[in-house]
Amino acid sequence: MRPIKHIHGDKAPQWIGDGFYVKTLINHLDDDPDINYRHTDPFLLFDYGQPTTFAPNPHYQTKPHGIGQHPHKGFEAVTVAYAGEISHADSAGGRGDILAGDAQWMTTGRGITHEEFHSEAFGARGGLFSMVQLWVNLPSAHKLTAPRYQSIKRADMPMVTLTADSNHQTAIGTAAIIAGDWQGIKGAASTFTPINLWDIALYRAGATTLQLPDTHNVLLLVQEGEVLVNGTAISAGHLIQFAAPTQHRAEMAAEQVATHDRIELCLLAAHTDELAATPVKAPVKKTPVETSAKLLLLSGEPIGEPVAAHGPFVMNTKEELHQTLRDYQAGRFGQ
Repeated sequence: MRPIKHIHGDKAPQWIGDGFYVKTLINHLDDDPDINYRHTDPFLLFDYGQPTTFAPNPHYQTKPHGIGQHPHKGFEAVTVAYAGEISHADSAGGRGDILAGDAQWMTTGRGITHEEFHSEAFGARGGLFSMVQLWVNLPSAHKLTAPRYQSIKRADMPMVTLTADSNHQTAIGTAAIIAGDWQGIKGAASTFTPINLWDIALYRAGATTLQLPDTHNVLLLVQEGEVLVNGTAISAGHLIQFAAPTQHRAEMAAEQVATHDRIELCLLAAHTDELAATPVKAPVKKTPVETSAKLLLLSGEPIGEPVAAHGPFVMNTKEELHQTLRDYQAGRFGQ
């Protein structure tokens, strides 16, 4: 079983533009020697958009909530929508609305500018809004690839059933395979390096085990609810970072056990108290009630290359980074 290395979630939330209230749970610019990009490669950054309620915007057509044109280069930006809607448009011609349950996979490659606003429909009605965005590094061979936009609708994601470890006939959840491979079932997104991105929903109490490549770095977000992960209780808004694959494989080899990796998820039954009307001191009866949780699993083969980054630009060397800044300032960005 892959051990837990660290649980992220203690950072204060911040606004990005006026439409996204997020906690940055990991950031490749952090220089903590124990928790940095080397431990999460190929995942650079993870923003958790905690559920936020927006009132209807009376100026949704002229002043939508969100963030205007801004540049990116050298990685892929992936957005997964849980509630609300985003309208995306970029300089390469990619555009579309991301609805609840959808995802978008934007390859910034040699350079792209884009904007993200609440959709007109969501701006007009308001309501609950929650999304996550992660940045996935590109290897040096593909840093200057042409920008690309993948709009991934919920209906296009293969859906697999999660069954209870105690009884494989009992379904306790589902996993939408946004990217990667689930026992031969291929995800909807096209990626440059081996990556799994699984949107998991647990809707019945029980334990289930996920099988993962033992060469991947692994992260797991609890987006909603509370679950036991390898026996540790984790609540919404926390990102679990598991032990690095090299360290874990060495420990497994020393114990002379198989090197396939497992992560156990357990959703506990919730209970409510019922008091009998008579007698007055009747015992409290615990009645099971429905419970649920949502999680997002990320795993990826480490790229193992140096990173030179500044703001929205992620390159391999300082010279490449400086050239990117010069190109952007001179109007040659993305050429």
